[in-house]
Amino acid sequence: MPELRQNIATKEWVIIATERATRPEELVQPLRPTTEDRPEWEEGCPFCPGNEELDLEVMRIPERDPWQLRVVRNKYPALELEGERTRTFEGVHRQISGVGYHEVLVESPLHNTCPALESAIEVSLMLEAFKIRGREIAQDQRIEQIIYFKNHGDRAGTSLVHPHTQLIGLPIVPYSIRARAEEARRYFDDTGRCVLCHMLSDELKGDQRVVAKSKFFAAFIPYAALSPFHIWILPRRHESNYLNATAHELADLGGLMRRVLRKLYVGLRDPDHNYVIRSAPLHDLGPEYLHWYVTIVPRVTRSAGFELGSGMFINVARPETSAAFLREVDED
Repeated sequence: MPELRQNIATKEWVIIATERATRPEELVQPLRPTTEDRPEWEEGCPFCPGNEELDLEVMRIPERDPWQLRVVRNKYPALELEGERTRTFEGVHRQISGVGYHEVLVESPLHNTCPALESAIEVSLMLEAFKIRGREIAQDQRIEQIIYFKNHGDRAGTSLVHPHTQLIGLPIVPYSIRARAEEARRYFDDTGRCVLCHMLSDELKGDQRVVAKSKFFAAFIPYAALSPFHIWILPRRHESNYLNATAHELADLGGLMRRVLRKLYVGLRDPDHNYVIRSAPLHDLGPEYLHWYVTIVPRVTRSAGFELGSGMFINVARPETSAAFLREVDED
């Protein structure tokens, strides 16, 4: 029988309707070219070596060629770097000038790779670059929130297939982030505990939804996961801001993320997916009750009218079954 589950951290409800997909294997992606089937270099790709648009470059690692990672300004940014942050409130109409940062991290000179195919060191380098740029952007008093994310595949919203991640510095804190922070604060006021620390402790104790673990992190599919194979990776150390992660933690996270993404790549045949690093607002850190983490969302099902009308999701795979499936995938 279907059941409704609630995520205690977000207060979101989800319908677990497993009758719609009886086995995780049914969510394996159909035959199609995978990332590694692409050529190593493509003429005309602006991220491939030799095609670099140097006027957009912000930084590169190492500083001299051959480069391993580059950060560039988005050629078609969602926000403009120059300008003042101004607010206009006229009756029911509210407006803030669209200033901020929109940067692209070119993860590799290779056109045919992704974190699942890279080494743990390469994934860690990307995480460190996020931290470097995030700390720099955080000095800009116009910026309230930094969003770190990756789109992999058409269904995840990517427009260029060369491996890259993105960073956007916003002049506001989005409502959904404010709402989650308020829920976390309420939970702390009621219990004296960080809700994500509590969730992590519960998942590690039960272990049935855990996908993989490392020294500093644990990856699991939440009890009320909104979609199949929806994974959270939580740091074991309580910390509200990603920018305060240590070098050892990011090295460890790179290895665990590579393992988890490799399991998805092998087990589901390179599914389209997004991942996001969820971190506290820059000027409202909530150190006692907020806890940064990574969420990975494979795009193996589609949302439709019910989700739009209700704000709820229907998950066709039991989180426990999905986690067991991924644990058995040999990522080596």
